[in-house]
Amino acid sequence: MSDTSPSEEFMQAYQYAMAQMMEAGIKSFRSSDMLRNITKDEVQIAQTPSDVVFQVDKVTVSRYRPLNDNPIDAPPVLIAYGMFGRQTMIDLQEDRSLVRNLLTAGLDVYVLDWGNPTRADQFVTLDDMINGWMRDCIEFLVEKSGGPITMFGICEGGTFATCLAATQPQLFAGLALTITPVDFKGDPENFWRGEGFLNQWLSNFSEDDVNKLVDTHGNMPGALTGAMFSALTPMNSMTKYNLGLQRLDGDADATLNFLRMEKWIADRPDHPGAAAKEWFNKFYRENQLVNGEFTLDGQTVDLKNISCPVMNIYALQDHIVPISCTKPLSNFIKPKDYTEIGFPGGHVGVFVSRKAQGVVAQGFVDWVNKTQIKKQKK
Repeated sequence: MSDTSPSEEFMQAYQYAMAQMMEAGIKSFRSSDMLRNITKDEVQIAQTPSDVVFQVDKVTVSRYRPLNDNPIDAPPVLIAYGMFGRQTMIDLQEDRSLVRNLLTAGLDVYVLDWGNPTRADQFVTLDDMINGWMRDCIEFLVEKSGGPITMFGICEGGTFATCLAATQPQLFAGLALTITPVDFKGDPENFWRGEGFLNQWLSNFSEDDVNKLVDTHGNMPGALTGAMFSALTPMNSMTKYNLGLQRLDGDADATLNFLRMEKWIADRPDHPGAAAKEWFNKFYRENQLVNGEFTLDGQTVDLKNISCPVMNIYALQDHIVPISCTKPLSNFIKPKDYTEIGFPGGHVGVFVSRKAQGVVAQGFVDWVNKTQIKKQKK
């Protein structure tokens, strides 16, 4: 039996609560003071120098300026993000930059930028985006370099690249995919708590629901996409601007990293309407890609036609693209041509977390060297 009286226990609990409140107040003050002194110029992202080398409609390809005087004898690498976020995430800041890591390793790196769709683009289809814009960008680099290229596809951009690698294999020396959905149903019975909400949510939409959602706006608004992703992690979305910032305790580097991430999150382009409807209906609702039903320009996209080496990088705690939505790609690729890396982190953490910096880029470079993807001359 405790020797402490109820009144003493109450006072101890009260003192502990007051100490916690004071500590929280001090941390809040430090964080507020830090935010007050940060300037807009300090919260810049995507600062690695690059130059536009190709453009088709609003879509551009930029080449990053080399950082290594001893380049790897490998094909150029074209990075393609999707349109539910910006490609600027691959170059968030100097010490958290996939781009800088690849350049430092000696690779010749390019990035595809989808631009800013307007209402004039609401009738752009997946065929237009994949077999039109993306293919045009790849063919430009193939012509420029004198041989097939290595594609680095991310999320939706990875799915697009996968489709092209299956229908136009002659353009690809290698295909690297990161957090890329292929099987859009996944394995719902084995989803861990918190993952697969997007898959199950969209699977339960009717085609008419999807069409009305997009047609109301013409394009799929970036703000709506952002709200949709925020709803997948409600507690984090509600607390990151108070408790989240408070935990930073005025740390300058951590605060700047937080603000740069928020800048990226807030900058979501609209998605061409017709393509968005196809993305939700044909992929999420009907799972056409792994079922062998998806077509580009009348040609069935058969994933077994992918003939180049493939690297598949996925996040073990990805709540947006669960493991069971990306690993099935291995069923279509010859084992000798298939490599995968499971990264212990979340969807975006694959690129921006501190521990990812020595894993993803280095894994990609090692794969390039191992598969001996050498530049093909004319």
